[in-house]
Amino acid sequence: MKHEWKKSEKQFYLPKAKPERITIPEFKFFTIEGAGNPNHAFFADYIGILYALSYGVKMSPKKGIEPQGYFDYTVYPLEGIWDLTEDGRSSYDGKVNKDELVFKLMIRQPDFVSKDFALHILEHTKKKKPHDLFDKVTFETITEGECIQMLHVGSYDSEPESFQIMEEFAEQNQCKRLSKIHKEIYLSDARKVSPEKLKTVLRFSIAP
Repeated sequence: MKHEWKKSEKQFYLPKAKPERITIPEFKFFTIEGAGNPNHAFFADYIGILYALSYGVKMSPKKGIEPQGYFDYTVYPLEGIWDLTEDGRSSYDGKVNKDELVFKLMIRQPDFVSKDFALHILEHTKKKKPHDLFDKVTFETITEGECIQMLHVGSYDSEPESFQIMEEFAEQNQCKRLSKIHKEIYLSDARKVSPEKLKTVLRFSIAP
């Protein structure tokens, strides 16, 4: 049976449009780090690199390199961890200067993907579709732990409204946001969906 994250892992990817507390376990990812305004053309290249690798894993049996434990599945959604440069933090006045953004983009991989297999896919994809950004890709395991998350419906620029609701929820539940660093999980394709209908999971780490 095909593994579909929308059905079997709803708790991590399809929260309601109200805050909730959740513990995120250890997951495997292809990741790539960068900086700058995501509205600029370069950003699409970073996304394309991660999807090329992710579909390389999914389609590997058709290339004759099926890893042990392989099962069919739906490719996971794009995620991003966002922060600001030091200059961006010091000049922050309630509105983010997108040119000062720092990001780590990632796409989760199934549990059967080992480090060796991930490196094999990376080298194979790099040869097939040469790009300098492949040299910036890392395969890593990430444990987010205790978090607060909610579904944000609307433009990326209106996310602060949801973060305010989430921070109030944290305070009401005797916990505290650890930092302004946060994660976004993109459930909509911004190229095809109008800004007011975009669905994005927002998440930040908390301290009890």
